[in-house]
Parts: sequence; C-alpha cells; structure tokens
Amino acid sequence: MTAELKLGINVGYWQQAPEDQTDTVLAAERCGYDSVFTAEAYGSDAFTTLAWYGARTSRIKLGTAVVQLSARTPVATAMHALTLDALSGGRVILGLGASGPQVVEGWYGQPFPKPLARTREYLDIVRQVWRREAPVTSPGPHYPLPLPGGAGLGKPLKSITHPVRPDIPVYLGAEGPKNVALSTEVAQGWLPLFVDPEQIGPVFGGSLAGRPDGFEIAATVTTIVTDDLASALEFAKIPLAFYIGGMGAKDRNFHLDLIGRLGYAEQAQRVQELFLDGRRDEAIKAVPDALADSISLLGPLGRIKERLRLWRDSPVTTLLIAGVKDEPTLRAIKEMADS
Repeated sequence: MTAELKLGINVGYWQQAPEDQTDTVLAAERCGYDSVFTAEAYGSDAFTTLAWYGARTSRIKLGTAVVQLSARTPVATAMHALTLDALSGGRVILGLGASGPQVVEGWYGQPFPKPLARTREYLDIVRQVWRREAPVTSPGPHYPLPLPGGAGLGKPLKSITHPVRPDIPVYLGAEGPKNVALSTEVAQGWLPLFVDPEQIGPVFGGSLAGRPDGFEIAATVTTIVTDDLASALEFAKIPLAFYIGGMGAKDRNFHLDLIGRLGYAEQAQRVQELFLDGRRDEAIKAVPDALADSISLLGPLGRIKERLRLWRDSPVTTLLIAGVKDEPTLRAIKEMADS
C-alpha cells in the first residue's frame, strides 16, 4: 500500500501531427501535480518536448517514459539528461526502456538480443558520466569504450561539464518479470504500462520482492472523464489494440505477453490476429471491456474517485494521468487523490 499517492501526467509522444501541450503542463503544475512525463516511439523524441515544457515551468519534475536505449549511445543519453537537469534546476527523471525488436532493428538499425544485459551495461556508462569519478570506460560487449578497432585513437574521457546532480533518478520501463526485477536492482523506479492495480501483487510480486525502500512505481493510466462509460471504454481500447496487435512481431510481442499474464491470453491472441489481418476496428472491439476498465480511470468523477482507492491500496507511488488536458478536471482528480 502506498502511504501517499502522488499524481503526475504523461503527455506521451506525438501521433501524426505535432502537439504542444504546454497549457496542460502548466495547469498540472498549478494544480500541484508532481511530474510530467514525455515519450517516444518512432516519430517525435522525448527530450526535446521535455526541454520545451521544462523551460516554461519551475517546479514540476521532468520525466521520460521512456527514452529508448537503442536511439542513442549511453553517453549521448547521459549528456541529454545532465544538460536538461542543470537547466531545470535538478528536476529530471530519466526513464529508460529497451523497446522491442521491430523498432530497435527496423527503425534504429541496432541489434535487439540480450536487452537485460544491454540495459545493465548502458546504465553503468550513464552513471559513470554523471559521477565523473574517472574517465568513462566499459569492457562491453554491447557498448565498449573506447571502441576497439576503428582508427585505434580512441581514449577514455571524462565529462567536461560537472552535473548538478551526480545521481539523476533512473526509472526503467519494463514488462517482463526479469526486466521488472532488474529495475529493482539497478534503478530507482519502475515505469509499468498496462497495469491493473489489483494484480500487481499476483503478477509482479516476485519481481518486486527485492525492491529497496523508496523505490518508485510510476504507472501511466489512460483517464477519460465522461458520463458515457461505454464511449470511454471504446476509446480506451484503441491504444490496447494497437500495442497488442501492432507494437511487436507476431511471434514476439511483449505487450501481448503481458496482457496474457493479466488473464486475457486468448482474447489478446484474437486482437492480434484481427489487427495483423488489417481488421483494426474489429481488433479494437475485441479488447475485453474488463481489461480496458481495469487498467484505466474511466467514467464520471464519482466513479473515478472510487477506482482511485484501488491505486492507493496498491504499491504504485505515482499515478501518471494520460488523456486529461483541461485544468478543472486535472484539479478535480488531484483533490480526489488527496482526500
């Protein structure tokens, strides 16, 4: 159980057209929200939008959910984070994730195998940069520094910039049991996606058993405030169908696997089949209502207040509200979470 449930917002990544959500971020800061998180897939990046919002705010924490490991070398990510952390007065939370083989190999042209080992090695280098205890080196095999071969002239270097904080908080985006367990070992937090608060113990309890005191769990939750619950459910199913059906290969889709562990394996397989067959409207309708409802906050404010109790009674420490843009609704949700 969480002693105090913090609230943040997740403004995601741009879909189709650029979208400046400065007004929403400023509203969240005025309402006392703890953090704002941005994301990236294969379009807009997470750091640029986060810097944009950071320049217009003064208190709210700035997180990535998530930065993809294969998009940048470890030192490039470390440089992004330390620069933004300095300019924002020490407000950055670096959320990292391995993504999946379709994006990693198809978009970034990088090898996907051994994501856990790559994550561990990547994070070690990032922290070497921030701590400046010695020139940065790594024996590899995934990110060897200095690079073997090449011109043969590479040398270990130490950041010429002294970071504001030598230990910027790192959260891992993780879905598989081993990756979630890794987050408790090497990171300060976990960024779950598609999580039912009542199933965190049964599904992830073993992976979270070794988490240290102060470990953060920041869960993104699609939130739709409306009197039309049926309409809200249909809208909440859209990203589920997309991730189950399209954000992964047919035979290797971590999102589909997660939905299976939540108890919807057969239904998830059907959603994937329909989506890959080009029948996307049918795929959306095939997402179970109970699944969409359990991982979201949907309906009138009174119903959302009742369902907030489930999150307060779970190990989640921060609820990242996704989908709400207007200040009155953000304020109402914050007051309900605080009551």
